[in-house]
Amino acid sequence: MAKEWAAMTPEEKREVRFKRWLAAENVKFASPVAKANYQARVKRLIKVIKMEEPDRVPFNQAPGAFPAYYRGGNLKEHMYEFDKLKADFIRFYHDFDMDFAMAPLTWPGKLFEILDFKLMQWPGHGVPENGSFFQYVEGIYMKEDEYDELLHNTNDFYLRKLLPRIAGTLEPLQYMATFDPSFFVPVGFVAPFGRPDVKKAFQKLNKAAEVFYQWAGVIGETVGEIYSLGFPMWGSSLSLTAYDMIADFLRGTKGIALDLYQQPDKLLEAIDQFTPMTIQMGLKNADTDICPVIFIPLHKGADTFMSNKQFEKFYWPCLQKLMLGLYKEGLVPFPLAEATYNSRLEIISDMPKASTMWWFEDSDMKKAKAIVGKKNAIAGGVPTSILSAGNKAEIEACVKKAMSDAGKGGGYMMSVSASVEQAKPENLHILWDAVKKYGKY
Repeated sequence: MAKEWAAMTPEEKREVRFKRWLAAENVKFASPVAKANYQARVKRLIKVIKMEEPDRVPFNQAPGAFPAYYRGGNLKEHMYEFDKLKADFIRFYHDFDMDFAMAPLTWPGKLFEILDFKLMQWPGHGVPENGSFFQYVEGIYMKEDEYDELLHNTNDFYLRKLLPRIAGTLEPLQYMATFDPSFFVPVGFVAPFGRPDVKKAFQKLNKAAEVFYQWAGVIGETVGEIYSLGFPMWGSSLSLTAYDMIADFLRGTKGIALDLYQQPDKLLEAIDQFTPMTIQMGLKNADTDICPVIFIPLHKGADTFMSNKQFEKFYWPCLQKLMLGLYKEGLVPFPLAEATYNSRLEIISDMPKASTMWWFEDSDMKKAKAIVGKKNAIAGGVPTSILSAGNKAEIEACVKKAMSDAGKGGGYMMSVSASVEQAKPENLHILWDAVKKYGKY
């Protein structure tokens, strides 16, 4: 009799997920060759996660808006003309090779316009028309004296305070009834819906939803076609640490830096309350996304943001709980350590063996291999700059050094440090050829 899911160990759950990942039963492959290539790539990735040596080191890169520029277009087109987004990404994966492909990360510009969204700037809206990336806009959207409101009535705070602050269209939501016991007596509760500005806000929300479903449909079709070409994909399932959620969307870098000193207990209470939400966020697509790898970009944990003592108190506990929560469900946390984590390596190495795959942007890969890579897989080694400014000899030397620093014994995926918007197309081909040539065991 098959073992019940709840009775399985994390490793047993992971094997179930790995088998589903490899089988890809619902993927309609373009050809038998595409299916064979897909399965070879997944087997390569599974060996890396298990800290084993595959036939060669696998290769991962994030294309960003490169597919648009490769055609001669730009990011703005992808944000507004979804047919171009789909065609450009399909062409990109026809013309360039890799082992682990990133799902398209391009937001719908019209939706942001409708909402008058203030957390983001994008081409034509705070970023030049030909800008190659969108820009997150930090601010203190939650005041320093509002922690109790956030903690004790989270949904009410988000609806009536946060949303009106981060989206101009939603400012009238501040007049909605509070979430208290009288809320369930439908008398005064209905009054705000009669306000003209509230009516208009909900009408615009309907229009924003129409854009969302159009965009999401195209993204889903694009991901499906990329799978059919034989590429395993990551990025459809992700999460954030509780610390980063608070820093990115509520308090900003300055605000949370002050909270570390001025109200650490409130900050810790909020982190504790948000952490289960981050685990659920990572589990959200676990039954529909066949890839068991959960992307976790780390925004505020780098060496320069706080001391190691503060990292161990405020950042690492919520990150570790998030990763353990995913691991216990058979998933593979894939944290991207943005900037440098050279002083954090000993701390973050405290995870079960073969449970996690760490992606390092700008850390010392040799040191990361010696410390984190003793128990868990690591990725990185190729700076994005070399793809825009380097030549063949420099790219090949970079690949050789990455293999020397991190490749020995397996448990390593060669990765570009960030998205490759400004790469020269010929350099992407040179890099792939170098990985195949020098990445063998």
